[in-house]
Amino acid sequence: MKVLVIGATGATGRDLLDLLVKDKDVQSIEVFVRRLPVQMSDKIIVHKVDFDKPDTWKHLVKGDVLFSCLGTTLKAAGSKEAQYKVDYHYQYLFAKAAKENGVKNHVLVSAGNASAKSLFFYSKMKGELEDAVKDLGFEKLIIMQPPLLVRKSSERKAEVFAGKIIGFLNKLGLFKWYKPMPTHLLAKAMIDSYKKTGNGVTTLKATDIFMLGSNNNG
Repeated sequence: MKVLVIGATGATGRDLLDLLVKDKDVQSIEVFVRRLPVQMSDKIIVHKVDFDKPDTWKHLVKGDVLFSCLGTTLKAAGSKEAQYKVDYHYQYLFAKAAKENGVKNHVLVSAGNASAKSLFFYSKMKGELEDAVKDLGFEKLIIMQPPLLVRKSSERKAEVFAGKIIGFLNKLGLFKWYKPMPTHLLAKAMIDSYKKTGNGVTTLKATDIFMLGSNNNG
């Protein structure tokens, strides 16, 4: 199969590429990035694109499935408007281009508390994206709603601190449903869910993702 990936330079994206390169079912991987470097392999074709100019790249978004794990933090983006552009606008533009080019399947990484009705900016943004992508009408749409992600060698101090706090509470038997999730586990679940899930819209929450990602038989 031919796979399309956006968000390949992030922690989840890098883990996803590692698995896709080793996957015998994958013949080619087309990666769309704003910056280099990205992992190299005979399977990988890299498109360095300006996300703000869809007319220059939308004709390239052709394949069997689009994996989207693009995202940034408010601190890195610098403002809510800038974060919304990356987390909502860019991902929606790629999903729209994929649908228009005949891509039938889409796996989208969202967030655990995503809801367009949320009072919180991040959760609301993710929920709005989910709803917008659903309206595009993919044959198969899988929405991943992971909990806090554990990135390898993370430099995000708030993320590391939150992970330690939740991990400590987990040991006390609290918030077990919200335990931190390694990005490699999410990446594995993304691939397994695409292969094992039927058509239609499927939303996978933390417990579903943990079960898929922890299954060594996938």
